[in-house]
Amino acid sequence: MVVLGIRHLPLCCSLLLCLLLGCVATEGIITTVGTDATLLCNYDAKYYGKLPVCWGRGAIPNSGCSNEVIRSDGTSVVHRLTERYLLMGNLGEGNVSLTIRQVEESDSGTYGCRVNIPGWFNDHKHQVTLTVVAGRPDPLMVQTREVKERSVTIRWNPVFDGGRPITSYMVDLKNKQTSWNTEVRTKVLNPELTEVTLVDLRPAKSYNIRMFVINSIGMSEASNVLTITTKEAAPEGPPLDMRMEALTPHSIKVTWKPPSADLRNGVLQSYSISYREFDPVGMQFKRWQHQSVTATRELESIVLSNLKPSTKYGVIIQAKTKAGIGPASTAPLCATLDEVHTTSEVVTVTPTSTDTTMQREDTSSFTTVESVTDATDWEQSTTSITSVPPDPPVVELKEVTDNSISLFWTPAFEGDSPITGYYLEYKALNASWDYTKTVVDFSPNQTEATIIEINPSTYNIRMFAKNSLGTSKPSNVLSITTGRTGHQKNDSATTVSSGTVSSGTVSSGTVSPDAAVIVNGSHNGHLAAIVMTVVLLVLIVAIVTTWQIRRVKQKEGSLSLWVSNGALRYRGSESLQEL
Repeated sequence: MVVLGIRHLPLCCSLLLCLLLGCVATEGIITTVGTDATLLCNYDAKYYGKLPVCWGRGAIPNSGCSNEVIRSDGTSVVHRLTERYLLMGNLGEGNVSLTIRQVEESDSGTYGCRVNIPGWFNDHKHQVTLTVVAGRPDPLMVQTREVKERSVTIRWNPVFDGGRPITSYMVDLKNKQTSWNTEVRTKVLNPELTEVTLVDLRPAKSYNIRMFVINSIGMSEASNVLTITTKEAAPEGPPLDMRMEALTPHSIKVTWKPPSADLRNGVLQSYSISYREFDPVGMQFKRWQHQSVTATRELESIVLSNLKPSTKYGVIIQAKTKAGIGPASTAPLCATLDEVHTTSEVVTVTPTSTDTTMQREDTSSFTTVESVTDATDWEQSTTSITSVPPDPPVVELKEVTDNSISLFWTPAFEGDSPITGYYLEYKALNASWDYTKTVVDFSPNQTEATIIEINPSTYNIRMFAKNSLGTSKPSNVLSITTGRTGHQKNDSATTVSSGTVSSGTVSSGTVSPDAAVIVNGSHNGHLAAIVMTVVLLVLIVAIVTTWQIRRVKQKEGSLSLWVSNGALRYRGSESLQEL
């Protein structure tokens, strides 16, 4: 027993000292600047009742609290160093924990809690070591102040710096539809700022914005994310693929596409179409006229009507948003088609012995024939309709070979109803559309045709489109001469608009019931024969003259040659010279 007592003597001494001086429990807390730190301390209030308590900084002395920061009488706080020190626990239950609000690095150190229990050496003591370290700043709360077409201004209130001065800010910007991996990051070095403006944005685009705060410890958490949409602006790009096409003597069709998507700067509301007449005499434009088209499709079009025939027009198109109007899209001048008129004209035709058909039909010495002049409007042959009929096709000559004519045409605007077909009218050059014409029908899907006729002549050809609502105005007019083998289209055809056709010389001819087209005679073959005869005569004269000169030279040895009054003369005694 003696040996066992000797072994536990140090422990016994420690227990005795603890009883005499009071034991102190110690713990440590580590927290960051700006947070609230709670230092725990409790006693059994049910057993002892409500007891006085004090907290102080530093080691707990034999009595009281050193550097006291707060004191309670067991029921309420009777003294505190600053408002940062609180007893937030339930005092009636013995919870006398100390809470320090928004701790700073200077708050680091040892804190002691002392509960005054009656009796000698009965006080409850509890000691806590607080370590406060600096941290990252708190995240910002960002707000939008102003949004414009190409800029946005954001602002924020100052936040806790984490115990170290703020050195900079970081601003992230990205397109709303993309991830944050694609953001554009900008560092703002002025820590005193509470507002910043982001510029060089695209109009009518949605963006996400967030911010960070930086100090020497690190970067804060991300701020709230702002979603902003910049205001619309006037388009920066002109309409694309603008094209103009003359449809009739009084109308031009204009088609175009919207500006590039990245240059629209908002929702397109409409298009402004401005057009004006070009005066070739004064070499200047006349007054602008304007129309507007609502933007609805990826391929827009408009038909400019009530124009003058055979007149050039300039057209510009501008896209519009609610913010303004953009740059103009232009195209080369476009001329309306020519307008053709007819009047009655008396022409005397002398019958010949070979023109037996004409003699049978008319016993008089002359006949009345209608020729094309500039007085009668061809458009009288069209039907007046209330609904919108199709626009006429554009007819072109593909090839003329002997008696065949190959044509093709380009369909135009179909109107308020799908095109159900086309029909072609053709007539002799000197005939009237109203009385002498042949009609050929084509299906709505057909865009080419070849016409074969028997008797060569010169014709006028035009086409119409039709739908369930009516018939178009006449197309451009082709003037075609057939019967000449191997002729190109430029030699055998000229294009005349549905406006005017020059009057032609009326020649005698008959209408063959078997022909596909009205026939008139041609004098081009006679002209070619005359030219060939003259060329042959010139060659013969040159050959004979050369032969005579050589013969005389060989005989006399010298020759002086000149021409006098168209006769060839020479003197054999003189030397050869050119006079």
